[in-house]
Amino acid sequence: MPPKATMKSVAAAVGVSMSTVSNAYNKPEQLSAALRERIFSAARELGYSGPDAAARTLRGRRAGAIGLLLTEELSYAFSDPFAVGLLAGLSEVAERTRTGLLLIPLPRFEPGADADAIRESVETVRNAVVDGVAAYCVDANHPALEVISSRGLPFAHSDDDFPGRRVVIDELTATHAVGTHLAQLGHTEVAMVVDSGRAAVAAGEITDLSALYNNAQLRVQGVREGLGANATLTVVTGGHNSIESGVAAAELVLDRRNPPTAIAAGGDVLALGVLEAMRRRGLVPGRDISVTGFDDIPAAENAGLTTVRQPIRTKGQLLGRMLLDPTYTEERVVLPTELIIRSSTGPASRRPTGEE
Repeated sequence: MPPKATMKSVAAAVGVSMSTVSNAYNKPEQLSAALRERIFSAARELGYSGPDAAARTLRGRRAGAIGLLLTEELSYAFSDPFAVGLLAGLSEVAERTRTGLLLIPLPRFEPGADADAIRESVETVRNAVVDGVAAYCVDANHPALEVISSRGLPFAHSDDDFPGRRVVIDELTATHAVGTHLAQLGHTEVAMVVDSGRAAVAAGEITDLSALYNNAQLRVQGVREGLGANATLTVVTGGHNSIESGVAAAELVLDRRNPPTAIAAGGDVLALGVLEAMRRRGLVPGRDISVTGFDDIPAAENAGLTTVRQPIRTKGQLLGRMLLDPTYTEERVVLPTELIIRSSTGPASRRPTGEE
């Protein structure tokens, strides 16, 4: 096998210096068109594809890209409405500085996690050619975060569970409003549907909230406190954040002899699954059973879903500014939320819907 072509071999073939070959790629205005063509022709013949992008980045001290860590499958970033909104906001800021966006999926860091997959993810972050990193739903103890710190990369995230520059909402206050709203409607038997979180909890009731992500724990706490001491809150999951999981979780409680009069979901996608499970049973939201969500994704309004609105796109924009805008100095931003009341909630009623 012939040796790999290099800038040095191209320079020797053309009879010029290595700096002249470099200029042909990086400073073409300094060479005549004829000389550039001679260099490119020799490069094609030798199989030389040009200066190494990573090496050029190290010399120039700017990669022209930022990374986004997420403990989800890569396709999740393009299918989940919240993730799509966050990416849109982050991308808007990146575009202003002609900066690219590198998505880096990570395996969840939990007991029983695949050690080889964790090591591979850490190496991916170690070798990522980026100017900064944002994180979305990443465990606070994930070793990939240590790599970011050791590399000295600018870092921003959206979780109050660990320090650093961050854009968050007041989860407790937001969901306290949900619990208070349901309590004012007379609901004392409430179920809450949550994403199973990092522990990959099987479908069923959850009694150990430590298995959930920090924001899910806070949302359960907020709803419980808003409902008050006279109410009972049962926490259930149908799996990961998806409509199918919402359906599965709702089925756990809807088919009991004494179903709840209200179901609060930790996110709108799960709430849409709850609404689907009710539709299959001929139940009307807001009349037979009240349903609430969280986020106010576009589909929530069409579904008449009572939910908490948070500025998703703005969250992405501010994460981008924290990484790319040297004039933006805020270390922690708390964005406002608003309870949006629609037809999916109404006064408590008791109507048996099945056998336990």
